[in-house]
Amino acid sequence: MSQDPESAESKSLSADAYTVLPPGATYQPMIPASAQLPETTWRSVLWGLFFCVVFSVASAYSGLKVGQVMESAIPVSILAIGLARMYPRRSTLLENVIISGLGGTAGAVAAGAIFTLPALYILNLNPHPLQTVFIGIAGGALGVLFLIPLRRYFVRETHGTLPYPEATAITEVLVTGEKGGSQARLLLMATGISAVYDFFVTTFQVWKEYLDFQFVGAVRDLATRARVAVSFDAIGFILGLGYVMGLRSSMILCAGGMLSNLVLVPLIWMMGSHLGELTVYPATMPIPQMTAVQIFRGYVRFIGVGAIATAGIFGIIKSLRIVAGSFGIALKAFRAGEEAGQERTDRDVPVMTILIGVIVSAVAVAVFFASLSTVPAIIAVGLVMSLVFAFFFTSVAANAIATTARNPVSGMTMLTIIISSIVLLKFGLSGSSGMFFVMAIAGMVCTALSVSGQFVTDLKTGYWLGSTPAAQQRVKFLGVMAAAAAAGLTIALLARTFQFGEAVPGDLRTVLPSPQASIMKALVEGFMRHQPVAYILFGAGAVIALIMEMLGVPALIFALGMYLPLELNTPALVGGFLSHFLGKRAAGAGGASGSRIRERGVIIASGLMAGGALGGVFGAALRLIPGFAESWVKTPFYDNEPVSQMVSAALFIGLCLYVWFGALSKEKGTQA
Repeated sequence: MSQDPESAESKSLSADAYTVLPPGATYQPMIPASAQLPETTWRSVLWGLFFCVVFSVASAYSGLKVGQVMESAIPVSILAIGLARMYPRRSTLLENVIISGLGGTAGAVAAGAIFTLPALYILNLNPHPLQTVFIGIAGGALGVLFLIPLRRYFVRETHGTLPYPEATAITEVLVTGEKGGSQARLLLMATGISAVYDFFVTTFQVWKEYLDFQFVGAVRDLATRARVAVSFDAIGFILGLGYVMGLRSSMILCAGGMLSNLVLVPLIWMMGSHLGELTVYPATMPIPQMTAVQIFRGYVRFIGVGAIATAGIFGIIKSLRIVAGSFGIALKAFRAGEEAGQERTDRDVPVMTILIGVIVSAVAVAVFFASLSTVPAIIAVGLVMSLVFAFFFTSVAANAIATTARNPVSGMTMLTIIISSIVLLKFGLSGSSGMFFVMAIAGMVCTALSVSGQFVTDLKTGYWLGSTPAAQQRVKFLGVMAAAAAAGLTIALLARTFQFGEAVPGDLRTVLPSPQASIMKALVEGFMRHQPVAYILFGAGAVIALIMEMLGVPALIFALGMYLPLELNTPALVGGFLSHFLGKRAAGAGGASGSRIRERGVIIASGLMAGGALGGVFGAALRLIPGFAESWVKTPFYDNEPVSQMVSAALFIGLCLYVWFGALSKEKGTQA
C-alpha cells in the first residue's frame, strides 16, 4: 500500500550514515524500506534520459576539444531539485535519485567513447556509426551487469569504511534540497562560491590555477637541476573532495604522488642525465631534455599503471567471499521468489537476469568480433579478454571511485591495449585489422569501467537515501543505451567536419585535439609495429603495490596517488587536514553542537564539489564558442608569476577559512 510522500520521507540522514556501524547494527536509510514511494515514474525516467542525452552530446564535444568530460551527476542532481517543484505533486526524493543516476550516465559513457573511438578515425579506419554505438552499449551494459553482484560488498558491507566523496556530495545536495531552510542556504552559498571561483580560475586568466612556486630561486633550482617539482591545483572542487575523503585517505593518496614526483622522477633524471641523446623507451625523447612532467608521463606513470592493476587484483581477492555471498543470496531469492527474505532497499535484479544479460552481451560481442575477423581463435580470444578485463576493472573502478572519486580510466585502458596487442600479435593479428580489433576491445573495457565507477556512486547514494537497487539497475541500462547512441553518433558526425588528433597535410578541416584518443592511437600503433614493452616499469609498480599490502596500507589509494598528477593530490590533503581538525573540534564540543559542526562541514564541502562541477560545466560549454579565448577576462597581474600565484594561494586559503568558520558558525537562535 502506498504512503503519502510527505509523510514517508524523513528530512535528514541517519547519524551513522558516514560512520562504521557497531557490530550487529543495520543502517536505516532516510526513506525506510517499508515505504512505497514513486520512484521509476515516467517523470523521473524521461527527465533523466533527457539530461543524459544532452550531457552526452556536450561531454563528447568538450572532451574531444579540450580533453575535459563534463561531470554530469552533480549538476543533474541540482536540476532535479528544481524540477521537483514544477509539478502539482512534488517529485519524491527517490525520483530525484533516478533522474540524477540517469543523467550521470552521460559523462561515464562519453568518457569511454572519446578516450578510444576517435583513435579509429585518426588511424583512418573509419568505423561505421553503428559500430561506435554498439561498442558503447556493449561496454556500458557489461559495466552495469558486472557491478550488480558487487553492490552488497561495496555499498553495504563496507559501510563507513569507504568515503564515497562524489556520492556524499550528491546525497547532501538532494537531502539539503529537501530540507530547505538554513541548511539549503548554506549549501547554495558554498555551491555559488565554488562555482564562481572554479569557473573563473579554470576558464579565464584571472590568477594562476596551478601553483609551483618556481618564482622562488631555491624551488626553481630544484626543478631545473634535480627535476624535483611540487605543484598545487588551487580550486574549490578538490578542496571539498579532500574534506569528504578524510585525512587518512588523502594522506595515502598524496604519499603516492610524492613517491612518484619527489623520488622516482628525480631518480630517473639522475640516471638518465648521462645518456646524452639516447632515447630510452617508452619515452620519445632523451631524458636530459625532459622536464619533470615529461619524465612523469613518459616513465613514472607506467609504474603507477602497474601498481593500480596489482592493487586491483588484491581488491578482487579480498572481495571474493562477499561476492560469492552476494551471488548466494541472489540465488536463494531467485529460487524462492524475488521478494523472499529481502527488503526493498536490498533487492537487486534477479540473478537469472544478470546471467542472461551477460550471455546476450557476450554473444553480441562475439558476433561483432566476427565481423572484424573470420578466425575463430581470434574471435574467442577477443571475447574472453573483453569479458575478463571488464569484470576485473569493474572492481578496480568501483574501489577507486569509492575512495578518491577518481577513476583511473586512461591507465586501465592503456593496460588493456598493451595486453590485448601482445596476445593478438601472438595469434597473427596485426596491421589495420589488428588495430581496429584492439581498439574495439579497449573501447568496450574503457566504457565498462567508466560506467561501473559512476554506477557505484548511484547505488551508494540510493543506499543512503532508501532507493530500490533493482529499480536503479533496470533504468541504468536505458541510460547506457541513450548515452552510447548520443555520444557515438556525435563522434561520427564530428568526424565528418573535423579531424581528430593532429592536422594532416592537405586536410583543411578544423582539428579537435582528442588528447586521450591520440595517446591510445600512438600506443596501439606502436605495438602493432612490434615496439618493446616496458615490463620493468609495470613490474616495479606491482612490487610497490605488494609492499603497500604487506604494510597494511590501502594499495589502490596509494597507486592512484602515484598515477595522478601531484597537483590533484596536494589540495586534497589540505581538505583532509581541515576535516580532521574540525572533527576534533566537533568531538570536543560533543552533543548537538558537535553534530552541527560535522553536518555543516560536510554540507559546505559538498557544496564546494557541486559548485566546482558546475563551474567546470560552464567553462567547458564556453570553450565550445567559436573564437573563445582565455584572455577574454584577464587581470593586469596574471602574467606576473609571483603576484598571480600568491593571489591564488591567498584566495585558496580564504576558501579554507570559509570552510573552517562556516562549519563552526552557529545558526541564529542556536544555543552554545
